[in-house]
Amino acid sequence: MLNFVYWNADPILFSLGPISVRWYGLMFAIGFTIGYWLVAKMFRHEGAPEKWLGTLLMYIVIATIVGSRLGHVFFYEWGYYSQHPAEIFKIWEGGLASHGGTIANIIALFLFSWLVSKKPASWVFDKIVIAIALVGGLIRLGNLMNSEIYGGPTDLPWGFVFLRNGETLPAHPTQIYEALCYFALFGLLMWMYWKKNAEEHPWLITGVFFIGIFLPRFLIEYVKNVQVQSEYEMIARYGMNLGQMLSIPFILIGIILVIRALTQPRKHLTFPNRFADEKKA
Repeated sequence: MLNFVYWNADPILFSLGPISVRWYGLMFAIGFTIGYWLVAKMFRHEGAPEKWLGTLLMYIVIATIVGSRLGHVFFYEWGYYSQHPAEIFKIWEGGLASHGGTIANIIALFLFSWLVSKKPASWVFDKIVIAIALVGGLIRLGNLMNSEIYGGPTDLPWGFVFLRNGETLPAHPTQIYEALCYFALFGLLMWMYWKKNAEEHPWLITGVFFIGIFLPRFLIEYVKNVQVQSEYEMIARYGMNLGQMLSIPFILIGIILVIRALTQPRKHLTFPNRFADEKKA
C-alpha cells in the first residue's frame, strides 16, 4: 500500500552548456512525432496525398503552441503578463491552456479544409483529434514533471507531496488523473477508427473527443487547486472555476456532434491503403 509519493522531479532532463532540455518540451516533441506518424497512417489508409501532411503539421504546431499560450495568458494571468510581456514567450517554463489550444486548432483545421484539402472539415477533424488526445496526455505528464497544475490536499495513498514547491501535505496528482483519461480516450478513438470504421460517420470521432477531453476536465477541476486568484470570486458566485466554464461549451458541442453523426446515414468509404498519386492530388 502506498504511503504518499514524495515528488521532487527536476523539470530539466539534461543541459548542454546554455541549452537545457526540459521534460515538458520532450513530452510535446514525443506527442507530435507519434501523432504525425498516426495521421500519416490514416492518410495512407484513406488514399490522401502525402504532401498534405507537412502542411497540416505546420498548421497544428503553430495553432497548438500559439493558441495554448495565448489562452493561458488571456484567460488566466493577463494581469501578470500585461506587466511582463516578455514572459509570454517563455513557453518552456509551462503555462499553456487547453481551451486556447482547442479554439486555435479548430480555426486551423477549418482553414486547412478550405485552403488545402478542399474536403469537408469533418474529414480532417476526425483524424487529428485522435492524435491530439495522445498529445494531451503527454503534456499532462510534462505538467507533472514541472510540479504544476496539481490538486488540493488528500489523504488518499496515491497523493503526491510536491517538494519542489515547498508543499508538506499530499495533494491530488490531477496531472495523472487527466493524463490517464486522455490516454484512455486515445485508445477508444483508435478503436473506433481502426476497428469500427467510425470515420464513416462524419463528426462522430470528433464529438466523442470533445466529450472525452472536457467532461473529465470539468470533473477533475473540483479537486484541482485554483490557478489564479480571480477564480475564487468566480467559484463563490457560480460554483465553478474558469476551466469548468470554458469546458461546458465544448461538452455541449461534443454531444451535438455525436447525435448528429449517429442520426445521419453512414457514408461507405473505400480504403486504398496507399497515398494518392501526387500528380492527381
